[in-house]
Amino acid sequence: AEHFFCLYFTFERSMRFGAFEKKCNGLRDAWFVFDSLLVATMVLETWLMTTIMVILSTGDSAGTGMGNAGILRIARLLRLTRMMRMARLLRAMPELLIMIKGM
Repeated sequence: AEHFFCLYFTFERSMRFGAFEKKCNGLRDAWFVFDSLLVATMVLETWLMTTIMVILSTGDSAGTGMGNAGILRIARLLRLTRMMRMARLLRAMPELLIMIKGM
């Protein structure tokens, strides 16, 4: 499931980047830069760190060749800040909340 979400958010970020008429405007959009940072962190932890840990593992059964990567798991909590954006949108548009509740 983690790989699916990583792929989905990477695809979403790529589509959002492609939607910018001038690609340099992507760096001016603070939310896009923030989301890009979160996706990069997710890709780093899900795919890169896993690959590096497998390559550098010393053959022990615990697979602790890289040590504790728990700090990256804490960084994933930053993704929860995306929910703050949704809450702000729902406060600004209460009709949208009514439509969501009706689904």
